Amino acid sequence: MSGTTHDGTTDDGFLGGRLKLLQPEKGYRAGLDAVLLAASVPARAGERALEAGAGVGVASLCLASRVTGLDVAGIELQPELVRLASENIARNGLSERVSIFEGDIGSPVRDLAAMGLEPNGWHHVFANPPFHDPATSPAPPDASKAQAHLTLGSDLDDWVRFACVMARPKGTVTFIHRADALAALLAAMTGHLGGIEIFPLWPAAGKPATRVLVRGIRGSRAPLTLRSGLVLHGRDGRFTDRTEALLRGGEALLLDQPVA
Repeated sequence: MSGTTHDGTTDDGFLGGRLKLLQPEKGYRAGLDAVLLAASVPARAGERALEAGAGVGVASLCLASRVTGLDVAGIELQPELVRLASENIARNGLSERVSIFEGDIGSPVRDLAAMGLEPNGWHHVFANPPFHDPATSPAPPDASKAQAHLTLGSDLDDWVRFACVMARPKGTVTFIHRADALAALLAAMTGHLGGIEIFPLWPAAGKPATRVLVRGIRGSRAPLTLRSGLVLHGRDGRFTDRTEALLRGGEALLLDQPVA
């Protein structure tokens, strides 16, 4: 559900219309990846979660909507997206539990702490990092979309480093990313995270995965596990019942639970 507003944004419904979120009409727009990322964070009431590269707050707000009593913060580099995220937080009545900070994940730890993003202080850190390397991918014409999709100097090592600095010991770090970038993501995680779970997202049965959810635990020495993953679409091209339950029903995505 989406409607265009007078100021160059669209008013979009998420989680079956439970959330109404403003997004830029042009440029990077959050969708399925953000909702699935939020669904996969194993957060509980009384905990704290931090999103890196929060955009307009879609994943953060989906997570806060699902887990009552959870405090969620996001850090976002682009001022206009921070403004929209702040408006989205307020218009969905979640200002007491969700906050957004304008900042760079590459900032020194002391600067992040001064903002209120203290290191080693978060039960869960999650992110949907930029997907493309500007050295090999042409930049989209829209500057905001380019910044969201291209690494622009912050590679996966930076995202993993930020997440591991912010997560508390035994805290979880969760990413959604391109399947063909899995090797680079795992390399960045080596030495920082253990108990890593890889959860492929299959567009349809028999098709290669295009996205993966990857979650690790800070300080764990447990071995890596390849999970069965989730098939997003049935033979008719529509979302499977399980995918519908995640996208519209706002249910949790348990990586270790087999999907029938």
